Amino acid sequence: MGTIPSETIEQIAAANDIVEVIGSYFPLKRAGANFRALCPFHQEKTPSFHVSPQRQTFHCFGCGVGGSVFRFVMDYEHVDFPSAVRKLAGRAGIPVIEERGPIGAEDRHIEARHILLQVHGEAAAWFHENLIKREFAELARKYLRERGITAEIAKRWQLGYAPEEWDAFGSWARGRGYNARDLIASGLVKTRDDAGGIPGHTSYDRFRGRIMFPICNDVGEVIAFSGRVLQSETESAKYLNSPETSLFRKGNVLFGLDKTKRALIEANCAIVCEGQLDLISLFEAGITNVVAPQGTAFTESQARLLKRFVNEVVLCFDADVAGKRAAERSLDALLQNDLIVRVTEMPAGEDPDSLVRREGKEKFERRVSTAPDFFDYWIEREVAITDLNSLGAKMQLARKMAETISRIHDPFLRGEVVSKSSARLGVSNTDFETLLPKQRREQVSASEPPRSQASPSPRHDVAMLCLLALRDETAREFLRGQNWREILEQLPDAEILIRILDSDLRLPDAASLNAFMATLSPADEGLVSSWLLQKVPPNAGTMVGKWWLGIRQTVLRRQLEVAKNRIKLPQLSTGDVVNLQKQILDLQEQLHELFEPARAADN
Repeated sequence: MGTIPSETIEQIAAANDIVEVIGSYFPLKRAGANFRALCPFHQEKTPSFHVSPQRQTFHCFGCGVGGSVFRFVMDYEHVDFPSAVRKLAGRAGIPVIEERGPIGAEDRHIEARHILLQVHGEAAAWFHENLIKREFAELARKYLRERGITAEIAKRWQLGYAPEEWDAFGSWARGRGYNARDLIASGLVKTRDDAGGIPGHTSYDRFRGRIMFPICNDVGEVIAFSGRVLQSETESAKYLNSPETSLFRKGNVLFGLDKTKRALIEANCAIVCEGQLDLISLFEAGITNVVAPQGTAFTESQARLLKRFVNEVVLCFDADVAGKRAAERSLDALLQNDLIVRVTEMPAGEDPDSLVRREGKEKFERRVSTAPDFFDYWIEREVAITDLNSLGAKMQLARKMAETISRIHDPFLRGEVVSKSSARLGVSNTDFETLLPKQRREQVSASEPPRSQASPSPRHDVAMLCLLALRDETAREFLRGQNWREILEQLPDAEILIRILDSDLRLPDAASLNAFMATLSPADEGLVSSWLLQKVPPNAGTMVGKWWLGIRQTVLRRQLEVAKNRIKLPQLSTGDVVNLQKQILDLQEQLHELFEPARAADN
């Protein structure tokens, strides 16, 4: 994998003012030299989230999160560092060229991925142009208008149309310079097995006569398509998705996530619907915390992806048998990822698209807010279709319920559902719990993830030297002129100070500071961002000498203590004892020499 040069990272940081970047997500208010707002990363009533335009950093004094402009985008958008760099680079119009070593298999894979992304991006533009401008797409435009999709909405979602021809797209793409191998690898073109070797007829378009919905990854790159037929009476499948490729794994992608993830985070709840048009209609009506799986039921990967953004899911599937089954099939994956699940049933013959257009946003939101817990909905539905007067039917239902309930990780929620189920069946909790599969109970308790521990702040003298090395050029140069590496490596919590002194940080350049912070862990970046907002002592040049002297004394005392403990060990040779005695005398002399200038400075 290539690496992004530090010079490029600095250039991107310099081109993205952190106040403008964060201010594009939510409003900031000036507070003296800085700006502040309610923290987006935890609930609070008094603003403790501060942004420094001078140092181009942010820090929340409430939850401790902080860092560079890259860290903000990573945490706010839930993306990794390279994605944050590319997003900010795109915002500033800066190309990102990665440094690579000798060309190998991985580089060829990267190049192939780049070509596939380019094919999909240009195909989306071509399909969209067909829909907007071409006469043969009039039926598609009429269909979308009837579904409430205006030209503006179609443009925002880059909806398109694939003409009802065997080689329209393939011919256009080959004219753009793409070869047959890349087009087949993209899944947009299929090989024609019965072409008989006739030149020019070895492949054909996968999508023909369909409205095209681009499927994007979570950073907005087109990676696949879903095509919908116009005539419902046709024998072809109503929806046709791209095949799985190196870009697209159907079970790993959530439609619309690139546009809705911020709303998901803010609502901490995802409304899950079946189809692309359902999602688009809800989004355009102002209900933006929505996603749609690429299929009818959630996969484990999709549930894990969604858990990054929300803690609660409201399933909004159709009221037909297929919709109910999809809701049940989604449950296992959602529960495995500790998501709270509720269900809102659509009226017969309705789907989210038709319902929100008929009833409006407020009524639909009321349906979602009053949606019952999945297990309340599920228990009532199962009981309604079971003859509880039949012992056999009752036992069969109890076992079915116990199997489903055993998938719940959270012990409190599991206990609540057990109580509801046993009460509805008319059996005791104890008797019902005996039906829970033992192995599943053990797996639930063993699979609870350990809580991560935040890195503690270093000792006070190390923290003060970190602050001075970050804020004062004279203090930084003084420390770099000392034998700092040998001394600091003997302190257990001085790693962050070593990183600061070892860096190519140029004070007071904010872009250089952002590039350095990008190399730190989130916990260390939070520490650094807090130090950057503290006041620097007015006599920094004098203070750095005192704090450094204290560090040296601490290290010598530790060495002296170790030597005194070692000399007490039995079975030491005479030579070892003599060497340790010399070491102890030498350390005591060094400590005495250090104390003399310290006393003189105090006097």
